[in-house]
Amino acid sequence: MRVARHRTPARTGPRAAIALVQVLGLAVWFSASAVVPRLRAEWGIGEATVVWLTVSVQLGFVAGAVTSAVLTLPDRVRPHRLLAGSALGAAACTLVLATVVDSPGPALVLRALTGVFLAGVYPVGMKLTASWSGPGTRFRDLGVLVGALTLGSALPHLLGGLAGPGLPWRGVLLGAAAAGVLAALVAAGLVRPGPGHAPAPRPDPRYAVRMLRERGPLLVVCGYLGHMWELYAFWTWLPAYLAAAPATSARSGGVPIELVVFATSGVAGALGCAVAGRLADREGPAPVAIAALLASGTCCLLSPVMVGAGAPGLYVFCAVWGAAVVADSGVFTGALSDVADRRYVGTALTTQTALGFLLTAVSIPVVPLIATAGGWPTALLVLLPGPVLGAMAVRASLPSAPAVPVRA
Repeated sequence: MRVARHRTPARTGPRAAIALVQVLGLAVWFSASAVVPRLRAEWGIGEATVVWLTVSVQLGFVAGAVTSAVLTLPDRVRPHRLLAGSALGAAACTLVLATVVDSPGPALVLRALTGVFLAGVYPVGMKLTASWSGPGTRFRDLGVLVGALTLGSALPHLLGGLAGPGLPWRGVLLGAAAAGVLAALVAAGLVRPGPGHAPAPRPDPRYAVRMLRERGPLLVVCGYLGHMWELYAFWTWLPAYLAAAPATSARSGGVPIELVVFATSGVAGALGCAVAGRLADREGPAPVAIAALLASGTCCLLSPVMVGAGAPGLYVFCAVWGAAVVADSGVFTGALSDVADRRYVGTALTTQTALGFLLTAVSIPVVPLIATAGGWPTALLVLLPGPVLGAMAVRASLPSAPAVPVRA
């Protein structure tokens, strides 16, 4: 039986505000990636620069997350203030890029700084969500949070798609920056720590090494790494995959590719996270993570075939893939919290997140290399080892990752 107090407006309101901050604040993440065709035309940039527009954010995020953990910023600064300041910083970097920069060099620096600030948005949002969550709804709440991140990351595609090709790339970035400013205002005015908030002990950096020597945490981290190998590369290169499809290359049916990306990766992804979180509360994290990994792996395997399908079939396929590829993000966060030393859950999650985002700095550049050699229809096959190996790791951890009880 679920505890009724988790459904009261007093608890729902703060979680909704935190989720809204994630939707708005994370709009800057893929803002540059969403306007790559326009940047190519104006700046004449090559494939390597296109890759670094995303990879620089990933590496900046890793640097920011590690620095925040080492300095214990979420414990030394009120988390809602850190959240607001970080969202504002990321928005400011995007605003400068949109209004001042006209060459790739400064753009890459600003994108890296954007990643540093985003490390104070997503992880701090997890901490605040956990402070309002109970044990019987933890996976559901984390699923909603990751779903908000997913939706927010896809917002620039929605803006570009609705405005049409006439909107300059600077306009898309200005829209993302405006969303970030609004996120900061919501965080400062509406977000507060919940009753479960308590300063964590000073992180022990040595626990990161000790954790990876323990079977349970190691297998969960390995599963997460398989998930991350696929996730951000899929998000980054889905527009290119769709552009290579005969049904969408000429914007068949009048549906802009940007809107398809928003619907299939953003909306479907958010729904996948919400459903997976509810199921993980009921069935336990391991079966849900395995199902999501196998589903997304199957989509990887089918991607060369489905790229030639008609528009409706291709859109449904991408929606299924978009839902499955991110559905287990919150599940892995909750699963590691279960098996890690409870004194150092923050250190454990920082380690897992940092390793995962470092891995994306490898998988994101690999995809266009494969596309150059064999074409975009087969390029996403290189993501297949991630979900396969991830599912194997989670399957091995199944006995040590019990379900969270939700019934009396």
